[in-house]
Amino acid sequence: MASDDGTAKGGAGRDARTERERRLAEALRDNLLKRKAQARGRRAGEADRRAGLAAVQPDGADKPDGADE
Repeated sequence: MASDDGTAKGGAGRDARTERERRLAEALRDNLLKRKAQARGRRAGEADRRAGLAAVQPDGADKPDGADE
């Protein structure tokens, strides 16, 4: 039987909720550490080392071969 919040009665719902809260807290801590590292890098003038699209590319690096503007 389910309770009003959709979880099973007893400890199963609480265990799932605490596990979710733990995972969210861990993700939040990881994100905060990344953001702090980015801020320190910007202050120190270091390059952004994130994976994904580059924030700034060298001149001409974003143009296809043979393209003129």
